[in-house]
Amino acid sequence: MINKAIEDYTKEDLLSILDETVDAIVIVDSKLNTYRSIIRKGVFAELLGETGVYEDLIQKIWFHLDNSNEEINDDYKAFISYYREFRGKYSRRAKVFVDGDDTPHHIQMNVYPIDGTGQYIFAMDELNDGENVEEHATSSKVNTIQSTYLFSMYVDLIRDTTSSISVTEISEDTVNATIKYSQWRLMTVNMIWPEDQQQFMTITDPEYLKANLSTGRTTSFDCKMKNLEGVFIWVKLVFIKAETSDDEFRFVFMVQDINENVKELMTTMKKYESLALKDPLTGLFNRGGIETEIRNAIELFKNGGSDVALLMLDLDFFKQVNDTYGHSAGDTALKDFAKILESAVECKSASVGRWGGEEFIIILRNMSGNEAYKFAEELRRRVEETHFGEVGKLTCSIGLSRVEPEDTFDDVFKRIDRAMYSSKDSGRNKVTEE
Repeated sequence: MINKAIEDYTKEDLLSILDETVDAIVIVDSKLNTYRSIIRKGVFAELLGETGVYEDLIQKIWFHLDNSNEEINDDYKAFISYYREFRGKYSRRAKVFVDGDDTPHHIQMNVYPIDGTGQYIFAMDELNDGENVEEHATSSKVNTIQSTYLFSMYVDLIRDTTSSISVTEISEDTVNATIKYSQWRLMTVNMIWPEDQQQFMTITDPEYLKANLSTGRTTSFDCKMKNLEGVFIWVKLVFIKAETSDDEFRFVFMVQDINENVKELMTTMKKYESLALKDPLTGLFNRGGIETEIRNAIELFKNGGSDVALLMLDLDFFKQVNDTYGHSAGDTALKDFAKILESAVECKSASVGRWGGEEFIIILRNMSGNEAYKFAEELRRRVEETHFGEVGKLTCSIGLSRVEPEDTFDDVFKRIDRAMYSSKDSGRNKVTEE
């Protein structure tokens, strides 16, 4: 190592010192997509070849998941080519992995453009533990703020440019890639859930943003989007019009990770949906739920769907059960009856609901009239043969009707109601079809 008074150093001395102290110097040609290593020591001896593909070098440096050597999903690799060019000098810290090593190496990278050539000089050093601790301390607050944001960038709609791109799953640092906003939009739509793609194209359209966003206002859209691992998760896409000194259209765009919140919300909604549509005693559809199922079945049948048959079932002499054994025993009998109905329609295209009290309804799809009648008779016999605990034996009366093309809900409901009461009037424990 040269050791002189500072006034005695020459350019040649400095070049010699750089040769000894810098871990890697690489020259790249973005137009030819190639690189050549001038110096490669330490981790860079394993990370870099003497020559190679420039895009492969970019992927090794920052196109992998943060704190992991796992590669990003192939769909996102399409963006690598837009990270080949730099606007002026550039510096960043990054984490790199060598083959077979799960521990990241922290590096400092400086990029120097060779003006007008599309060529760059990369000067890179591996940081020691002390330098890395300092970096972590200065960036921890930023990471806390950004932890819910997967992506952010600055957009200039007039110039069709993007800048200050940050992909937090890769690194907290921003990158000035050369991708145009119009290019980014047409490539990103492929990462959006198919059913959400049209809405994405609408809300990200430059003319839509110009017409609908004033300074300081936001517009957002919740959708499912593929993350860097190739898994679709729930995100919130947010556009904010930046406050500028002129009236030009510049925006900040962010992708917020809301996957856990949405899943929790959906679980809660499912719970309340169940409370709204299900009978609390039997767990079957309640009156409102089974009515909706009937109306939907009629509508589908009229639009060319398969045959639909409806059954109304009523437990015979059930008032005597409550009067004799009490309502608790009666409730147990109703739950046992509901289990029989559920078991009977298992593996069938059917819905079961409690209409009220001891009255129940079954919707049978994909069954002819003869098949539906046979099903009703077998179900009646099964109920007759079942022992309902302390209540003992019970029977049920059943009304059956098929949905006809001209039927309304009221039409078919009146028929099964009449048929069920006809079964009761003629001795109970019967199936009557109308």
